[in-house]
Amino acid sequence: MLPKYKRILLKLSGESLMGEKNFGLDSEVISQYAREIKQLTELGVQVALVIGGGNIYRGMNEAESGIERAQGDYMGMLATVINGMALQSGLEKEGVYTRLQSAIKMEQIAEPYIRRRAMRHLEKGRVVIFGAGTGNPYFTTDTAGSLRAIEIKADVILKGTRVDGIYSADPEKDPSATRFEKISFADCISKNLRVMDMTAFTLCMENNLPIVVFDMNKPGNLLRVVGGENVGTLVS
Repeated sequence: MLPKYKRILLKLSGESLMGEKNFGLDSEVISQYAREIKQLTELGVQVALVIGGGNIYRGMNEAESGIERAQGDYMGMLATVINGMALQSGLEKEGVYTRLQSAIKMEQIAEPYIRRRAMRHLEKGRVVIFGAGTGNPYFTTDTAGSLRAIEIKADVILKGTRVDGIYSADPEKDPSATRFEKISFADCISKNLRVMDMTAFTLCMENNLPIVVFDMNKPGNLLRVVGGENVGTLVS
Protein backbone atom coordinates (compact mmCIF):
# COMPACT_ATOMS: atom_id res chain seq x y z
CA MET A 1 0.00 0.00 0.00
CA LEU A 2 1.28 3.45 -0.89
CA PRO A 3 0.42 5.90 1.92
CA LYS A 4 -1.31 9.15 0.97
CA TYR A 5 0.48 11.05 3.78
CA LYS A 6 4.20 10.97 4.57
CA ARG A 7 4.09 12.70 7.96
CA ILE A 8 1.01 12.82 10.17
CA LEU A 9 0.01 14.19 13.55
CA LEU A 10 -2.45 11.91 15.30
CA LYS A 11 -4.58 13.68 17.91
CA LEU A 12 -6.25 11.42 20.48
CA SER A 13 -8.50 12.37 23.37
CA GLY A 14 -7.55 11.24 26.86
CA GLU A 15 -11.04 9.74 27.18
CA SER A 16 -10.32 7.35 24.30
CA LEU A 17 -7.65 5.66 26.46
CA MET A 18 -10.26 4.77 29.10
CA GLY A 19 -11.95 2.18 26.87
CA GLU A 20 -15.08 1.04 28.76
CA LYS A 21 -13.78 2.32 32.10
CA ASN A 22 -14.95 5.50 33.82
CA PHE A 23 -11.44 6.71 34.64
CA GLY A 24 -7.78 6.07 33.95
CA LEU A 25 -6.21 3.79 31.36
CA ASP A 26 -7.34 0.61 29.59
CA SER A 27 -4.33 -1.56 28.66
CA GLU A 28 -6.32 -3.23 25.86
CA VAL A 29 -6.99 0.11 24.15
CA ILE A 30 -3.36 1.17 24.52
CA SER A 31 -2.19 -2.12 22.95
CA GLN A 32 -4.65 -1.76 20.07
CA TYR A 33 -3.54 1.83 19.35
CA ALA A 34 0.12 0.79 19.56
CA ARG A 35 -0.39 -2.02 17.02
CA GLU A 36 -2.20 0.33 14.63
CA ILE A 37 0.51 3.00 14.90
CA LYS A 38 3.17 0.31 14.33
CA GLN A 39 1.48 -0.60 11.01
CA LEU A 40 1.98 2.99 9.85
CA THR A 41 5.64 3.09 10.83
CA GLU A 42 6.19 -0.16 8.88
CA LEU A 43 4.91 1.66 5.78
CA GLY A 44 7.46 4.42 6.38
CA VAL A 45 4.88 6.96 7.61
CA GLN A 46 6.30 9.44 10.13
CA VAL A 47 3.99 9.63 13.15
CA ALA A 48 3.69 12.32 15.81
CA LEU A 49 1.12 12.11 18.61
CA VAL A 50 -0.74 14.53 20.86
CA ILE A 51 -2.98 13.05 23.58
CA GLY A 52 -5.46 14.82 25.82
CA GLY A 53 -5.66 14.31 29.58
CA GLY A 54 -9.41 14.08 30.18
CA ASN A 55 -9.29 10.49 31.44
CA ILE A 56 -7.19 11.62 34.41
CA TYR A 57 -8.03 15.27 34.97
CA ARG A 58 -10.77 17.22 33.31
CA GLY A 59 -10.51 20.98 33.84
CA MET A 60 -13.65 21.69 35.85
CA ASN A 61 -14.87 25.21 36.26
CA GLU A 62 -13.48 27.21 39.12
CA ALA A 63 -16.79 27.55 40.94
CA GLU A 64 -17.20 23.75 41.18
CA SER A 65 -13.65 22.71 41.97
CA GLY A 66 -12.26 25.73 43.82
CA ILE A 67 -9.15 25.39 41.63
CA GLU A 68 -8.34 28.43 39.52
CA ARG A 69 -8.30 27.93 35.76
CA ALA A 70 -4.54 28.30 35.19
CA GLN A 71 -3.74 25.85 38.00
CA GLY A 72 -6.29 23.36 36.65
CA ASP A 73 -4.82 23.65 33.15
CA TYR A 74 -1.34 22.83 34.46
CA MET A 75 -2.81 19.78 36.21
CA GLY A 76 -4.32 18.75 32.87
CA MET A 77 -0.92 19.15 31.17
CA LEU A 78 0.63 16.74 33.67
CA ALA A 79 -2.18 14.27 32.90
CA THR A 80 -1.23 14.36 29.20
CA VAL A 81 2.34 13.41 30.11
CA ILE A 82 1.06 10.37 32.07
CA ASN A 83 -0.95 9.33 28.99
CA GLY A 84 2.07 9.93 26.77
CA MET A 85 4.19 7.68 28.98
CA ALA A 86 1.51 4.96 28.88
CA LEU A 87 1.32 5.05 25.08
CA GLN A 88 5.12 5.18 24.85
CA SER A 89 5.25 2.01 26.92
CA GLY A 90 2.64 0.33 24.69
CA LEU A 91 4.54 1.28 21.53
CA GLU A 92 7.88 0.08 22.87
CA LYS A 93 6.29 -3.29 23.76
CA GLU A 94 5.49 -3.55 20.04
CA GLY A 95 9.10 -2.79 19.17
CA VAL A 96 8.47 0.80 18.00
CA TYR A 97 11.14 3.39 18.82
CA THR A 98 9.61 6.46 20.48
CA ARG A 99 10.50 9.78 22.01
CA LEU A 100 8.35 11.67 24.51
CA GLN A 101 8.84 15.43 24.39
CA SER A 102 7.31 17.72 26.98
CA ALA A 103 6.48 21.42 26.73
CA ILE A 104 7.17 21.61 30.49
CA LYS A 105 10.67 20.63 31.62
CA MET A 106 10.83 17.23 33.35
CA GLU A 107 14.20 15.83 32.31
CA GLN A 108 13.92 12.52 34.16
CA ILE A 109 10.98 11.32 32.07
CA ALA A 110 10.82 13.36 28.86
CA GLU A 111 12.99 15.39 26.52
CA PRO A 112 12.21 19.10 26.35
CA TYR A 113 10.25 20.01 23.23
CA ILE A 114 12.74 21.15 20.59
CA ARG A 115 11.29 21.48 17.12
CA ARG A 116 14.37 20.51 15.12
CA ARG A 117 15.06 17.55 17.36
CA ALA A 118 11.46 16.35 16.98
CA MET A 119 11.76 16.53 13.19
CA ARG A 120 15.04 14.62 13.28
CA HIS A 121 13.45 11.85 15.35
CA LEU A 122 10.62 11.59 12.81
CA GLU A 123 13.11 11.39 9.94
CA LYS A 124 14.81 8.50 11.77
CA GLY A 125 11.50 6.65 11.99
CA ARG A 126 10.78 7.26 15.68
CA VAL A 127 7.25 8.01 16.87
CA VAL A 128 7.30 11.37 18.68
CA ILE A 129 4.77 11.96 21.45
CA PHE A 130 4.21 15.61 22.41
CA GLY A 131 3.18 15.98 26.05
CA ALA A 132 2.08 18.86 28.30
CA GLY A 133 0.06 20.66 25.62
CA THR A 134 1.58 23.96 24.54
CA GLY A 135 3.07 24.50 28.00
CA ASN A 136 0.65 27.38 28.57
CA PRO A 137 -2.67 27.49 30.41
CA TYR A 138 -5.85 28.54 28.53
CA PHE A 139 -4.92 26.42 25.50
CA THR A 140 -6.43 23.01 24.75
CA THR A 141 -4.62 19.90 23.52
CA ASP A 142 -6.43 20.47 20.19
CA THR A 143 -4.50 23.73 19.90
CA ALA A 144 -1.29 21.95 20.92
CA GLY A 145 -1.97 19.38 18.18
CA SER A 146 -2.52 22.04 15.52
CA LEU A 147 0.53 24.03 16.61
CA ARG A 148 2.88 21.01 16.67
CA ALA A 149 1.55 19.74 13.33
CA ILE A 150 2.32 23.08 11.69
CA GLU A 151 5.74 23.32 13.37
CA ILE A 152 6.86 19.86 12.22
CA LYS A 153 5.36 20.41 8.73
CA ALA A 154 2.89 17.50 9.00
CA ASP A 155 0.77 16.75 5.91
CA VAL A 156 -2.43 16.30 7.92
CA ILE A 157 -3.96 16.15 11.39
CA LEU A 158 -5.83 12.92 12.05
CA LYS A 159 -8.30 13.47 14.86
CA GLY A 160 -9.32 10.11 16.28
CA THR A 161 -12.71 10.28 18.00
CA ARG A 162 -15.64 8.05 19.00
CA VAL A 163 -17.71 9.06 15.97
CA ASP A 164 -16.99 8.26 12.32
CA GLY A 165 -16.73 11.84 11.08
CA ILE A 166 -18.36 15.26 11.22
CA TYR A 167 -22.15 15.37 11.23
CA SER A 168 -24.69 18.11 10.58
CA ALA A 169 -25.82 17.63 14.21
CA ASP A 170 -24.84 15.42 17.18
CA PRO A 171 -25.49 11.87 15.86
CA GLU A 172 -25.86 10.58 19.43
CA LYS A 173 -28.79 12.96 19.98
CA ASP A 174 -30.24 13.52 16.51
CA PRO A 175 -30.91 10.36 14.41
CA SER A 176 -31.48 12.46 11.26
CA ALA A 177 -27.93 13.92 11.40
CA THR A 178 -25.99 13.35 8.17
CA ARG A 179 -22.25 12.77 7.85
CA PHE A 180 -20.07 14.95 5.62
CA GLU A 181 -17.42 13.19 3.52
CA LYS A 182 -15.64 16.45 2.74
CA ILE A 183 -16.23 19.96 4.02
CA SER A 184 -14.37 23.24 3.77
CA PHE A 185 -13.05 25.24 6.72
CA ALA A 186 -15.44 28.08 5.82
CA ASP A 187 -18.47 25.75 5.83
CA CYS A 188 -17.50 24.36 9.23
CA ILE A 189 -17.49 27.89 10.62
CA SER A 190 -20.73 29.00 8.93
CA LYS A 191 -22.54 25.81 10.06
CA ASN A 192 -21.03 26.20 13.56
CA LEU A 193 -19.68 22.63 13.54
CA ARG A 194 -17.42 22.06 16.53
CA VAL A 195 -14.55 20.14 14.94
CA MET A 196 -11.94 21.57 17.33
CA ASP A 197 -11.87 24.67 19.47
CA MET A 198 -11.64 27.87 17.42
CA THR A 199 -7.97 28.60 18.17
CA ALA A 200 -6.90 25.16 16.91
CA PHE A 201 -9.25 25.31 13.94
CA THR A 202 -8.11 28.79 12.88
CA LEU A 203 -4.45 27.73 13.04
CA CYS A 204 -5.18 24.85 10.63
CA MET A 205 -7.23 27.05 8.32
CA GLU A 206 -4.60 29.81 8.10
CA ASN A 207 -1.85 27.28 7.37
CA ASN A 208 -3.85 25.14 4.91
CA LEU A 209 -3.44 22.08 7.11
CA PRO A 210 -6.16 19.51 6.37
CA ILE A 211 -7.92 17.68 9.23
CA VAL A 212 -9.45 14.21 9.02
CA VAL A 213 -11.96 13.34 11.75
CA PHE A 214 -12.51 9.58 12.03
CA ASP A 215 -13.48 6.77 14.41
CA MET A 216 -10.23 5.59 16.00
CA ASN A 217 -11.89 2.73 17.87
CA LYS A 218 -12.73 0.76 14.72
CA PRO A 219 -9.72 -1.50 14.09
CA GLY A 220 -8.00 -0.78 10.77
CA ASN A 221 -9.45 2.71 10.36
CA LEU A 222 -6.17 4.50 11.00
CA LEU A 223 -4.42 2.51 8.29
CA ARG A 224 -7.30 3.11 5.86
CA VAL A 225 -7.23 6.88 6.45
CA VAL A 226 -3.48 7.04 5.82
CA GLY A 227 -3.96 4.89 2.73
CA GLY A 228 -6.29 7.57 1.34
CA GLU A 229 -9.55 5.61 1.69
CA ASN A 230 -12.77 7.50 2.20
CA VAL A 231 -12.96 7.15 5.99
CA GLY A 232 -14.32 9.85 8.28
CA THR A 233 -14.57 13.50 7.18
CA LEU A 234 -11.90 15.55 5.46
CA VAL A 235 -11.80 19.26 6.33
CA SER A 236 -9.69 21.24 3.86
